Amino acid sequence: MQKVRVVAWSLEKNIAKIVIDNPPVNVLSAAVIEQLNEVVDEIERHPDVKAVILTGGGERAFVAGGDIKGFPAWIGQGVEEAKQKALWLQEPLNKLEQLPHPTIAAINGLALGGGCELALSCDIRIAEEQIIIGLPEVKLGLFPGAGGTQRLPRLIGKARAKEMIFTGESISAVEAERIGLVNHVVPQGKALGKALEIAEKICNHSSQPITFAKQSIDVGYEQTLQEGLVTEADYFGQVFQTKDVKEGVEAFIQKRQPNFIDQ
Repeated sequence: MQKVRVVAWSLEKNIAKIVIDNPPVNVLSAAVIEQLNEVVDEIERHPDVKAVILTGGGERAFVAGGDIKGFPAWIGQGVEEAKQKALWLQEPLNKLEQLPHPTIAAINGLALGGGCELALSCDIRIAEEQIIIGLPEVKLGLFPGAGGTQRLPRLIGKARAKEMIFTGESISAVEAERIGLVNHVVPQGKALGKALEIAEKICNHSSQPITFAKQSIDVGYEQTLQEGLVTEADYFGQVFQTKDVKEGVEAFIQKRQPNFIDQ
């Protein structure tokens, strides 16, 4: 029997668009986790992708959270069993974060629990003005297990992250922008358009320096400043071996537009 598609992707002008479409509110069901893993693997292998956008199907939710109806089967089965469930939830989010391409979350509705954690695994977040976002797991006697306790503090700082996680209270798009949780707030229905606008700007450049810059930021962020500077210098050395840096510098000197070939 053919499986129902709840995660699909398409490619247009070097931009991969992932849509999670699991009505009514796009929860992270087992099928979504499985198919998101597959889709991210396919995107990583595709030679024409330069940027990735992730959004939710419909108008109600980006991703409203985990599949709570499946949680009772996890209770009281031992620490190792629950630990493996967390690692299983984390896997596609880790893959998304580790893509060499810039990733943009177009948050078009509820982004709670696992949905917030999914958005956190992207490089850039665009929120529509009507959305709410947060990690309400403590209200179920839980805490975030798909990366929320690790990615949120790194993004907005420990104190703010602790308040959000400890209280379980969600916040508005405006508040999320104020604390640095999202990059932009846009009118309802405009998140995907804004994400495409940013992705198109990214795709105008050579993919090589952007990939190196992403790796330099992500690797260096976990290091001391001095170690990070060495990491930056290493990737800087690598980018100077590409054909596109030669083209870019020559185009600047010759006062013309560069013709990048992503090599």
